[in-house]
Amino acid sequence: MELIKTLTRLVTSFGPSGSEGEISQAIEELARPYVDELARDAMGNLICRKKGSGPRIMFSAHMDSIGLVATHIDEKGFVHVGALGGVSAGEALFTPVRFQNGACGLICAPEDKDKGKLKAADLLIDVGAADFEEAKKLVQVGDPAVYDTPVRVAGNRVISPYLDNRVSCLVLLMVMERLAGADNDLYFVFSSQEEVGTRGAKTAAWAIDPEYGISLDVTGVDDEPGSKHLASALCGKGAAVKVMDRSVICTPALVDKLLELGAEQGIPVQRDVLQAGGTDAGPIQATRAGVYTGGISIPCRYTHTPTEMVDLGDVQACVDLAAAFACHNF
Repeated sequence: MELIKTLTRLVTSFGPSGSEGEISQAIEELARPYVDELARDAMGNLICRKKGSGPRIMFSAHMDSIGLVATHIDEKGFVHVGALGGVSAGEALFTPVRFQNGACGLICAPEDKDKGKLKAADLLIDVGAADFEEAKKLVQVGDPAVYDTPVRVAGNRVISPYLDNRVSCLVLLMVMERLAGADNDLYFVFSSQEEVGTRGAKTAAWAIDPEYGISLDVTGVDDEPGSKHLASALCGKGAAVKVMDRSVICTPALVDKLLELGAEQGIPVQRDVLQAGGTDAGPIQATRAGVYTGGISIPCRYTHTPTEMVDLGDVQACVDLAAAFACHNF
């Protein structure tokens, strides 16, 4: 699998929370050669199964992204928006965006608004329309929009929108390529609506009833300029084995097992303690009578901005660690 080419396809596929059809189709095409079954549920989760006689293991990487949604169009043709997920208005300002129908625009805000106190509800999208009538030919109320910034490689790092969490979808696809001889009953869930409340993973975990659950996601880092130790992971130091975040305290035995597999196989690993945010690990752990749950995270700088950054070495370490767990003889 050509890593950058595939990652570019994933991050540029349309798929904000609730509108995951295009990204789901792209992932299905990439996953189909490596699994025995593919299915979608009512929430829009894509569930890929590689059958085995061992324990049921659920890997989950959310495929949805944050975005904006049109709330109304004013007489001047500006599209007023609300947030889909954790959008920072200040970070999004003046970013190009696109709608699913191909209409493009630019995020802006009223001149009289204090730019330091902007909220997502203050944002507008300038779609180049002269008035309401022209704008409504391009955009309808309820249409979602996503960032339309490019993918770039800087040294061994990638700068792109929506590395959260398309890079983890890439990790799972790369793991699928390495499953020859794996005995465990493996479920790879590309979940929906994580950014608006980890909704998809909740229903998928209930249906699968896994014995073990591993969430794949990005995680905050402690090496951005001015970092205040709200996260422990460092970019370029390997796969981040989640200990806890606000959604989950991972099963200690599973944390130890992932760290042990890293040490045994020479995979660079680090501990991931995040004092904010959450992942699919939360609803997986709490499904039915409870699930032994862990997380493998990719350190990511500038999360939820139009230009996120990850290290390709960390991506490979996450692939290696997830594959080692998938093939582990329990």
